[in-house]
Amino acid sequence: MTKVHAEDGASRGSAETPGQREHGILPAQEIRALAASGTIASAIPLGPAQVQPASLDLRLGDVAYRVRASFLPGPRDKVRDRLAELQMHAIDLTTGAVLETGCVYVVPLLESLTLPAAISAAANPKSSTGRLDVFTRVIADGVSSFDTIPAGYSGPLYAEICPQTFPVVVRRGSTLSQIRFRVGQAVVDDEALSRLHASEHLVSGGAAADIQGGIALSVDLAGGDDGLIGYRAKRHTGVVDVDAPGSCPLYDYWEPIHRRGPPRLILDPDQFYILASKEAVHVPPMYAAEMVPFNPLVGEFRVHYAGFMDPGFGHAGTGGTGARVVLEVRSHKVPFILEDAQIIGRLIYERMQCLPDVLYGRDLGSNYQAQGLKLSKHFR
Repeated sequence: MTKVHAEDGASRGSAETPGQREHGILPAQEIRALAASGTIASAIPLGPAQVQPASLDLRLGDVAYRVRASFLPGPRDKVRDRLAELQMHAIDLTTGAVLETGCVYVVPLLESLTLPAAISAAANPKSSTGRLDVFTRVIADGVSSFDTIPAGYSGPLYAEICPQTFPVVVRRGSTLSQIRFRVGQAVVDDEALSRLHASEHLVSGGAAADIQGGIALSVDLAGGDDGLIGYRAKRHTGVVDVDAPGSCPLYDYWEPIHRRGPPRLILDPDQFYILASKEAVHVPPMYAAEMVPFNPLVGEFRVHYAGFMDPGFGHAGTGGTGARVVLEVRSHKVPFILEDAQIIGRLIYERMQCLPDVLYGRDLGSNYQAQGLKLSKHFR
């Protein structure tokens, strides 16, 4: 089930021939194998759209519990026992329901896990979830950190959901989070990352790249010919149905931001912005990438809630040449000035265990391949 296949990665655009990799992120075909073996279980069979090149979309279950506050269960506690203490009321999701801004909800997921000792997992919000400013994390029994599933874990999974800007409509089967499975150590260190960038041009801007704990990305505040540099979310809007692409008029929810004068932007406290990276990003087929979480050394703001980038993102062979990273940005406590080309985060690359049988982009009709500055798929 988790053996390594000996495909030649160079045939699909990789910088190397991986051979028999013992460690790495499990690709789509191995995720399907985990489901077939019962390692990933669900009362409702997985849908074909759930399995991505290097991740699995997780589905909400039948009920959401409004809770007093966010929590972690502790090393010996079960989430359901904490819910019995902290829940305020239960909300039926079988026909859909509104989750209000500023409230915290916990939803049992349809998927559960029985991981072998060699496989661990990590979760993250989906791209569309981050672009809606829906703060979503996965929690598990006896696990004292969010979005982390240790090797050998056996039990249910839960999503903690807190809409920050827009109230959202969700229902049983809605997908807000995704999960990756890995064997051993998959992160590409800086020395190997430098070699990979030299051969594969991971980010645009020439041969030189700032590589230190990942490869640096900067923010584009110069804009194109129309001067558009981003969007600021409006407050007190209507709801967004997470399962209804193209259902929301853009200008009812967002205020476009155009460059006026020097290329900079003052972030107002507790406002939500959609911006874009200056660099185009390339994730070769034998790799996956993730944006490093907020780093207080670069400023008092958080960048990019949804950090997974699948194999093939920005890859020319899958129609992704020139794909930039959309940045979900929120300043905390104080106004903060962002300057054009300021470093706002770093990409960590991880090796795939073997070549995925589908890649991000043309294989899947992916929403955000070859993207520039782009809102979530819900806005028209």
